[in-house]
Amino acid sequence: MLLIVSGASGVGKTTARMNAAPLLRPQFEPVELGSFGPVPATPTVAWRQKTVERIAQHAIELDADDRHVLLAGDPIPAGEALAVPSADRVDIAVCLLDLSEAEQNARLDARRDPPEMRHLHLAFAAWMRRHAVDPTHVTEAVTNDSWDRMQWDRWIGADVSDRWAMTIIDGSGLSPEKTGAAIAQWAHAATSGRAPVFRAGWFR
Repeated sequence: MLLIVSGASGVGKTTARMNAAPLLRPQFEPVELGSFGPVPATPTVAWRQKTVERIAQHAIELDADDRHVLLAGDPIPAGEALAVPSADRVDIAVCLLDLSEAEQNARLDARRDPPEMRHLHLAFAAWMRRHAVDPTHVTEAVTNDSWDRMQWDRWIGADVSDRWAMTIIDGSGLSPEKTGAAIAQWAHAATSGRAPVFRAGWFR
């Protein structure tokens, strides 16, 4: 299975992966996009999507040994992961790690994030929340400048609302350690059938 921790900048995806890792190994392999090659000086949407495809292929390989990939650390929307070419051959579970706007602002301030970028981060967080429950919401947020091999028709323009489901964790009041534990708990729940999963070929 490919398990993806999604979320906007500043919500704590990388820290959550690091804290969840000891609770998940060896059955789960925690990764980020940078685990699969150097990150370009200016990462593009197409580069990100190609890398998610490589990770999906890796998850398929691990699946033969009943092992899983936990991808966390990068802002990868659910719909993007579900549209990479190999996503139809592996089960995919998505968890949106979210924060209140006030908490996201505080964390972005703490890491000295450029103020001129703030409105973009907050807008993307708001879009992520809508995307988690409504696949029809502003789909161009993921399709613009995309890799030409993406299979958007799996969910864009299709009636999949009854199958569109993922887990949402609000980390606003959680310590980094508790957030990691919540991610680990979700991962175990997903792989044991106790949390939403997009099964291989779910869109057919």
